[in-house]
Amino acid sequence: MPAPAPEPGTDPVPGLPVVFRPTRTRIVLLTVGVAILATLTTIAFLLETAGAAERASFVLTGLLFFAVLLLLARPKVVADTGGVTVVNLTTVRHLEWAEIIRVNLRPGDPWVLLDLSDGTTLPAMGIQPGVARGQAVRDAKALRALAERHGTGRADG
Repeated sequence: MPAPAPEPGTDPVPGLPVVFRPTRTRIVLLTVGVAILATLTTIAFLLETAGAAERASFVLTGLLFFAVLLLLARPKVVADTGGVTVVNLTTVRHLEWAEIIRVNLRPGDPWVLLDLSDGTTLPAMGIQPGVARGQAVRDAKALRALAERHGTGRADG
């Protein structure tokens, strides 16, 4: 028997596993990173009077810029049957569904905030409205619906 159609005005709950990440932001960051690295590497080899150390410093500077932009492109939120894994800039945290009390994305928030059962709030930088607000709102609603379905808490907007 097929699943019933969702009510008008509601989004269906996505199937698991699902990965939420700011795709446009990621594309921009990685494109800029590659462009900076390529430009500085090209400049290093075009400088005829530069020594090996100076050329290496240009390439290393390009690699440093690329590494920072790669780090900024890292955030994502992975939801599966076991819970939610939040990957932020330098941290990874796995949450059981029951730990998520509320999924918030209010106007002006830089990313989704997860209110947790231990009384803390965890930023989920993988859903951020910076470049693609509409997509971030859809992703937040989908994560909220998943939390309502799989968790024991309530989800507010």
